[in-house]
Amino acid sequence: MRIISGTYKGRKIVAPNKLPVRPTTDMAKEALFNILNNQYYFDDISVLDLFSGTGNICYEFASRGTEHITAVDDHYGCIKFINDTAASFEMPINTIKSDVFKFLENFRQKHTIIFADPPYNFDIDLFSKIPELIFQNNLLEEDGLLIIEHSKHTDLSHLDHYSHSKKYGGNMFSFFV
Repeated sequence: MRIISGTYKGRKIVAPNKLPVRPTTDMAKEALFNILNNQYYFDDISVLDLFSGTGNICYEFASRGTEHITAVDDHYGCIKFINDTAASFEMPINTIKSDVFKFLENFRQKHTIIFADPPYNFDIDLFSKIPELIFQNNLLEEDGLLIIEHSKHTDLSHLDHYSHSKKYGGNMFSFFV
């Protein structure tokens, strides 16, 4: 994986093979950030990255100037990799090792963008629990956006607060407001 734009543009990041991850493809990530770039000034926002995995999305935000980034994952190896990578690039990424659903039940800090990249094989009930907890606990700022990455075979359009989806290859981004 590589960083698409910003201070660290072009830098490659190689995650250990033993991590249970599926990083967002460069094509999908670039398309997503083109959309976000038209809506936000990256240095003025705060980001919460759920199911962070390698931290791929966090690095992209940090490279573009976002200073308030929190990454949540329940896998120790993923959190260690994000911490090590963030330290080597001097990126302001705060990590939390936690089950995402338990975290969302107790978390109360608002963010501008919440990005969730859960396992593609999640049951629809687990997918639906993500926006449910985020909106129930009022975790988005007034102009905030929840983005859930999922397989093109998963349809989230029936969920509350759904706005629209964008498809990039086998990846989908569903947007909630």
